[in-house]
Amino acid sequence: MEYFKSFEEDILQGKIQNFEQKALELFQFQAMNNPIYKAYIKARKVDPVTIDRMEDIPFLPIRFFKDFQVISAGLNHFEGYYSSSGTTGAITSRHYFWSESFYLQHALKLFEKAYGSIKEFHVLALLPAYLERKGSSLVSMSDYFIKESGSKYSGFYLYNHSDLVTTLQKLKKNTKHVLLLGVTFALLDLAESGVEIPDLPNLIVMETGGMKGRRIEMVREEVHEKLMHAFNVEKIHSEYGMTELMSQAYSKGEGKYNLPDSMHVMLRDINDPFTFSHRMQGGINIIDLANFHSCAFIETQDLGKLDEKGSLEVLGRFDNSEIRGCNLMVN
Repeated sequence: MEYFKSFEEDILQGKIQNFEQKALELFQFQAMNNPIYKAYIKARKVDPVTIDRMEDIPFLPIRFFKDFQVISAGLNHFEGYYSSSGTTGAITSRHYFWSESFYLQHALKLFEKAYGSIKEFHVLALLPAYLERKGSSLVSMSDYFIKESGSKYSGFYLYNHSDLVTTLQKLKKNTKHVLLLGVTFALLDLAESGVEIPDLPNLIVMETGGMKGRRIEMVREEVHEKLMHAFNVEKIHSEYGMTELMSQAYSKGEGKYNLPDSMHVMLRDINDPFTFSHRMQGGINIIDLANFHSCAFIETQDLGKLDEKGSLEVLGRFDNSEIRGCNLMVN
């Protein structure tokens, strides 16, 4: 579709100069062309024509990606979908993508804007929970980074801690940066495995994905303290992304994420999901312009806060967040 191609070009070439104007334009398109979002807006009794500022845009509960095909065109326009992780028997989200090439190029541009050229990195991906299933957007992104790095040392690791440590040992005197991108529980498992982890001056440890039911949940500060001690680094970096989003945000320490140009966060009141919070803390609503093909306006299940510089800190998740969302569609 020409509309998709236009948005793709603007995002990849960094032409998003007026975010609100672009978001409102995209809202009007998706309110007309995304059947699920259109039905949700109607159930909310919102007239799209009256929406002229971002604060009035309805945000689609993320649960809808588990129950419906959230797309802004016929399914024949889409190459495939990414699926979320989940426990056995759980319903997983499906995010249909118009162009996987766009997703990968966009992901790389966001990483390189935060960290510099991927060619200056060895990328070691410790992602067991993701590698053990199909359809992970994180695995696709990591695989692309591994290939684009051009390093013979870059690669995936499952539970082979000794092989990973051997690779780290080989890179001790290498001048390039080493990115160890790992699901949180796997990094903790490695830290507590008893293997001796070599000190690397150019090591960046980046956690993502949480515990995935493999370990007891821990507060971020405790996780980062354990990892900093084990890897002898001053900061633990983090990646914030999800199946239902095409963009990612990165934190270079203390769990504070700098948002890319394609994303905007608005906090909603924790007691009223249809009202925005005037405080610096609340439920996280995300506008992701890279979701031009699906729905760009997502009410997540995460709690967060924004600081005075606009950095996002993710505090946790809502209880019973699976239940609320789709009720409007059946009332």
